Amino acid sequence: MTQQAIADAPVWHLYLIECADGSYYAGIATDVARRYQEHVDGKGARYTRAHPPRRLLGSRLVGNRAAATRAELALKRLPKDRKLAALLA
Repeated sequence: MTQQAIADAPVWHLYLIECADGSYYAGIATDVARRYQEHVDGKGARYTRAHPPRRLLGSRLVGNRAAATRAELALKRLPKDRKLAALLA
């Protein structure tokens, strides 16, 4: 991969949403604000269509898509009371 291709590669973020019922939804995106708005508009994940978002709790830069996917899976495996702390760590 060339230096230019590396520079042009999208940067992925891990994010956490609190839903109206108090549950959390974790996801990954290159543009967190756009993706959150998709969830709010009912065009996001099936889970957030059934559990409307209340607020975006936070996000963090992860790097490439593979790293973001691994981080998302790790976050989803944690108990709810540890998810926000793990995201912000």
